[in-house]
Amino acid sequence: MSRVAIAERTKLSLLLVRGGLRRLFGRVNSHPVIRLSFLPVKADRLTIAPQDLRTADATRASEIYAGRFAFAGKVVICDGRSPFEMLPPSDDWALAMLGFGWLRHLRAADSGITRANARSLVDDWISQPGPWNSIGWRPDVVARRIMSWITQATLVLNDCEVRFYRRFLRSLTRQVRFLRHTAADARDGVPRLQAMIALCYAALCLAGQSRHIKSATAKLVAELERQILSDGGHIGRNPNALIELLLDLLPLRHGFAARNITPPPALLNAIDRMMPMLRFFRHGDGSFAHFNGMGPTSQDLLATILAYDDARGAPLSNAPYSGYQRVEAGGVVVLVDTGRAPPVEVSQDAHAGFLSFELSARQSPIVVNCGMPANGRENWAEVARATAAHSTVTFNDTSSARFMESTVFKRLLLGTPMLGGPRHVDVSREERDDAILLRTSHDGYADRYRVVHQRALMLSADGSRLDGEDFFSASAGEMLPPNGQDEFAVRFHLHPSVKANRLTDGHGVMLVLPSKETWTFSAYEDRVELEESVYLAGQDGPRRTVQIVIYGRARTAPRVQWAFVRAEAPTAARRSRGEEPELPLY
Repeated sequence: MSRVAIAERTKLSLLLVRGGLRRLFGRVNSHPVIRLSFLPVKADRLTIAPQDLRTADATRASEIYAGRFAFAGKVVICDGRSPFEMLPPSDDWALAMLGFGWLRHLRAADSGITRANARSLVDDWISQPGPWNSIGWRPDVVARRIMSWITQATLVLNDCEVRFYRRFLRSLTRQVRFLRHTAADARDGVPRLQAMIALCYAALCLAGQSRHIKSATAKLVAELERQILSDGGHIGRNPNALIELLLDLLPLRHGFAARNITPPPALLNAIDRMMPMLRFFRHGDGSFAHFNGMGPTSQDLLATILAYDDARGAPLSNAPYSGYQRVEAGGVVVLVDTGRAPPVEVSQDAHAGFLSFELSARQSPIVVNCGMPANGRENWAEVARATAAHSTVTFNDTSSARFMESTVFKRLLLGTPMLGGPRHVDVSREERDDAILLRTSHDGYADRYRVVHQRALMLSADGSRLDGEDFFSASAGEMLPPNGQDEFAVRFHLHPSVKANRLTDGHGVMLVLPSKETWTFSAYEDRVELEESVYLAGQDGPRRTVQIVIYGRARTAPRVQWAFVRAEAPTAARRSRGEEPELPLY
């Protein structure tokens, strides 16, 4: 067994032990008897209530008032019973319900009835003596609930009785105390960072908690420096992490200012680095590229966050620490995953989409990855995370990384971590007068099939042509696998709005965009197939679409050349007549 494999198994074993202990302690700590505090509660008021930047929908208030709670694609109708007594239809529903983020919808309605309803539901949860729910006392859920209660305090506490005010603050303070002792046990990545953010919220906003500001800030700074990379990306490589974290960090920055406390430089620097990365992942239509767990893009949330971006500069082109490249010319954007697998402890959202890319022309997406749906993620995760769900190469119909699929381990680790994946990813970028050229490679298939996948992409200076080349070489000191173990498929998933028709020669596809602009895909000497696919990241849920596929064998045809060409591009006509040779990419 290789040294890398031994290290990987050791790290996984440690994760499983920690996950088991976290689950055990979570069950013990969440029991009502354990949660009872015999220490005095000193907080007697809220000093400030930061703004909740998440989008609110006032129409949801009437549904909640009627006892209809719709979260994560599931609906629970209470029929006069407490929603906290109902059996959750899914863990995602329970997370949303017990995190109390839905209070913002009641606040958006802004009426006496919704304020009374909010108080009634909060008091219902505080008073709930029934069966304890361990999900509700997971550190990440407690953190979400603390932030929701603090940001929506004006809704819950306005015109309330003194007795309820005291019960609310007593419960909130006990939850903060609980989180202070369990935040480090939150799942690594975004959940743990949000737990540290919640502790800062509490220290700044609750009277009597000021003595904890220094320690809470120090823990937050340590997590920010560990999780936010030098280029502004997140260590877990999920673009959506930037959105979720900025929605909490921006109000926190104002919370420091409201208390006349200088925000820690690490907080300001993290925000300043993350903002350009938001623009990095955007296509011309405003949607995010679908890498490593990214689902539908909430344009309202994104617009809210970008309103705080004072620089408003051009996006980065190279994000080497996050492992992404952006190539842009003539209104055409190409985004490429050129990174390795994230650390296993933060890989629950990671996809095996190495060297996958997305292509868009102005407001029209063309080539996409399948992405993740907003709801029912657990049902689609296995499909969405596989290499075949990405616009890249699959070898022998397998993924370029493995996933821990054991149900027991999933519960212990609160997700499915990625195992294996490329250890070496090479990237070079060349800016020419007439084009931008990327050369990349990864060894995700080297251990199993002794193959290194190399991909080159070249976008012309006017954005009218994207040339590509996939090349399969033997890994160091090896030979290409024998026939039967060398089958590859080069996949290009198309956005559902693109109409695709295969050309009569079988070597190309005509693509018509919603803007009526026409592009042509050419595989030259290779035959192409049009096959069914699914676009999971649609705003209205999964949508049917198609994918272009080129099949081949690495031993007999190790090089595949292809191109996307805008129909009116003059270079396309010259090259089709043989007047201009194809540029060698590798």
